[in-house]
Amino acid sequence: QVQLVESGGGSVQAGGSVTLTCAASGWIARSYRRGWFRQAPGTEREWVASIDRDGGTSYADSVRGRFTTSKDNANDILYLQMNNLEPEDTAIYYCAAWSPQGTSELGYWGQGTQVTVSS
Repeated sequence: QVQLVESGGGSVQAGGSVTLTCAASGWIARSYRRGWFRQAPGTEREWVASIDRDGGTSYADSVRGRFTTSKDNANDILYLQMNNLEPEDTAIYYCAAWSPQGTSELGYWGQGTQVTVSS
């Protein structure tokens, strides 16, 4: 059974940095995309960043240049390095893994980790 577990969230001041980690257990196909989503109170969940099997990365416009996602393939750990954080980045952050032939909603999801950025 696949499990994704996020960690590393917390409180930080604007301009600070946080690194999130998503550890996977169970077998996930190497072809699966991995990514990060976030949901702020009263808003829809939004995509933040993703990485494909070849290491290619994509980012939402709101975080490009500030966030970096990477993956340790040997240990199946996904990272999200978040720099120059803004209060608007406050949200619960989720990691996910999904088939490139499907949608993220049908993939595996972690339980989420809270990131709070104060001004």
